[in-house]
Amino acid sequence: MKKYRVGILGATGTVGQRFVQLLEGHPQFEITALAASDRSAGKPYAEACAWKLSGDIPASVKEIVVQPIEPPLDCDIVFSSLPSNVARETEEAFARAGYPVISNSSSYRMDDDVPLLIAEINYDHLGLIETQRQRRGFGKGFIITNPNCAVTAFAPPLAALHRKFGVESAIVTTMQAISGAGYPGVSSMDISDNVLPYIAGEEPKVETEAQKILGDFSNGTITNADFSVSAQCFRVAVIDGHTASVRVNLKNTSTLEDVVDAMQSFPVLDLHSSPEKFIEVLDEPSRPQPRLDRDNGHGMTITVGRVFPDNVFDYRFVSLSHNTVRGAAGSAILNAELLIDKGII
Repeated sequence: MKKYRVGILGATGTVGQRFVQLLEGHPQFEITALAASDRSAGKPYAEACAWKLSGDIPASVKEIVVQPIEPPLDCDIVFSSLPSNVARETEEAFARAGYPVISNSSSYRMDDDVPLLIAEINYDHLGLIETQRQRRGFGKGFIITNPNCAVTAFAPPLAALHRKFGVESAIVTTMQAISGAGYPGVSSMDISDNVLPYIAGEEPKVETEAQKILGDFSNGTITNADFSVSAQCFRVAVIDGHTASVRVNLKNTSTLEDVVDAMQSFPVLDLHSSPEKFIEVLDEPSRPQPRLDRDNGHGMTITVGRVFPDNVFDYRFVSLSHNTVRGAAGSAILNAELLIDKGII
């Protein structure tokens, strides 16, 4: 199996560290370049990075000298976990220099020529890459993105229902882990013994990204799905794992059994990072729970529970994903595997 050389932008941050961890021993990818801010550039990764994940920094990257976040980098593929205030300019520079850029950043998600991808749901949106190259003059390079980590928690079961019955509208309440705020993130004085009912900029992303993901690709463009989402986003005292409480109205009638089956039978992909179950529906009334279920499918499974008819909407359910794995670095890696599988890389 061919090995592709990969570089990570924002390598010392929370998601950058998760990229490093997940790529260790990957059969298709080898980390050959790490890039971060000026205060880290020029230092070996082990010195530049305040490692916050379980286990040690992989030995294979400890001595890699961190580079500035600008091309060129010694790699074939670029993974980006840059903050949005620098991501747009930097990711464009790499794409213009001929690199495939697989981004976890928000800067390009809603651009109409950039795929916003959950690999199992809308891989046909990769057709936008050619439109993007022509429009932006990128040559061989391009940018694809994965969604906001909270959207990843509920878009998959919503996609299953939309395919089978059509979604008319949904109300989503997210309970988001503190790791989603990066490091050092939320002050302990704010989050301890507390729930924060506001995450800056989050609700508009949650309300719009799902429509693009579930939209139809045709003739080089995406027509967004025609349902509406109303969202409230909360920060809660959980380290990893975003939970979403969802109420949904469907366009076509369905039984509870049909709803559960639509979720559980959603197709999986045959890629290295694909979980055995993309969506797993649990029967236990007290599940899913972040501490018990965020690592299902090595953090790549979406776990759903409490699927019931609702008194106001048609159905309600609770959905959970690991926000730094499936909601961030893991999704980007899966997207890169998909690009290789489709012959785009």
